[in-house]
Amino acid sequence: MAKKSGPISMLVALVAWLTGVLVSLAVGFGMIDKVLTVQWIPVTVTMIAGWIVVILTLVSVILAILDRMS
Repeated sequence: MAKKSGPISMLVALVAWLTGVLVSLAVGFGMIDKVLTVQWIPVTVTMIAGWIVVILTLVSVILAILDRMS
């Protein structure tokens, strides 16, 4: 039997999603700014990975908003 999604569960889902977005952006920008590094991986590769994280996070936010609007 499927459980109804009430306002509380929708709020919890929104908070979890928003937390994930903020953490992803923080990690991505930390990698870009060379604050977060990965041992044994060159800083240039870490910076590129940071940009990939930021771009994909922003794309996912846009797609989630578009999906919600449709």
